[in-house]
Amino acid sequence: MALVLAIECSTPRASLAVVKDGVVVFEGGFESDRHHNAVLFEPLQAAMAACGGQAFDEIVVGTGPGSYSGTRVGIAAAQGVGLVHGCRVVGLSSLLALGLDDALVIGDARRGSAWWVRLGPGLPLPEVVDAAALAARIDGPVHALEDLARLRLPEEVEVRRVTPTATALEAAWRGLDESTRERLRAEPPQPAYLRPPHITEAKKGHPLLRRG
Repeated sequence: MALVLAIECSTPRASLAVVKDGVVVFEGGFESDRHHNAVLFEPLQAAMAACGGQAFDEIVVGTGPGSYSGTRVGIAAAQGVGLVHGCRVVGLSSLLALGLDDALVIGDARRGSAWWVRLGPGLPLPEVVDAAALAARIDGPVHALEDLARLRLPEEVEVRRVTPTATALEAAWRGLDESTRERLRAEPPQPAYLRPPHITEAKKGHPLLRRG
């Protein structure tokens, strides 16, 4: 009998679920802006207690896009539990935990840019675009994981706030075909990178640039 732990921490409203042979036996969660590491472990202990001492067969963790720190905390916790239980840890896009189909999801990618993706068959691959050009891609209601005030969308655009959940993440995982699941099992979980990280180069004369 398969026992799966799902962790979804890519938004301030994080959640955990334990699913046994497709039946949810535990659901828990918490809300935190930037301190997932301080409040995750109490519901995680409750989730582990719900399995009655049985080891997890697999752990599925949301990889974002969303809170970079929250996603990293979720992945680190999943890997820690995976080591203790001797099971695989799989990273899965948090967008699959929205339970949406044929829906446009957009977000703030910072530094004057945005990301967008139309959910449908297959794994979602968000694309980063200039925030000013985003409106041209919108052809109906949009879904968002966060406040989009900085994107300055036209007033007529209908924005629907949505939140990924651990229960939906596990259901999405079970809904994938076996070849896709095997491919994801072979990849180490890591946060969804919308683009390479912004790095500020050290100024000339910085101690780190001086030769010994």
